[in-house]
Amino acid sequence: MIGQTASLSPVPPEQQPANEYQELKDSWFFCWVTLERPKYLAKLAWVWVWSWLISGPVAAVSFPPEKYSFQFLLGGAAGASLILSLVLLRLYLGWNYVRSRLANKTVFYEESGWYDGQTWLKTPEEIAKDSLIVNYQVKPLLQRLHKTFYVFLLLIISGGIIWYLL
Repeated sequence: MIGQTASLSPVPPEQQPANEYQELKDSWFFCWVTLERPKYLAKLAWVWVWSWLISGPVAAVSFPPEKYSFQFLLGGAAGASLILSLVLLRLYLGWNYVRSRLANKTVFYEESGWYDGQTWLKTPEEIAKDSLIVNYQVKPLLQRLHKTFYVFLLLIISGGIIWYLL
């Protein structure tokens, strides 16, 4: 594991910020942001398409496709986008949590349960290592998510304008 060093850190290995980063990076869901752009966008498109299983029937009841096809498509797309936005929000919250754990000079940890939380001041070496991880690994991922949110917002606004013009 990354965070296991020769330091006398009392923080359990699974609660050390560098190890939390590695765990997030290796996880099935959170690793999506680390993928190359085409694979990342394919994952998001996959979620959006499958979200139509929920949003499509709702949109069809509200706007029968044979009578209001364009409204049906916009409504279904908006519903699927809502689900995708929740997925993006979860990705952002997970990565931002790890960023904050890495950026803090202290580490809050639990020895055996929620009732015995402790705080440990990182060593200068830990601070430097965690700072490098934040600046060169995590910040680019958060920037990617920010760009995704901006593009997503632009698409939502465009859909709203089209809806208004109908």
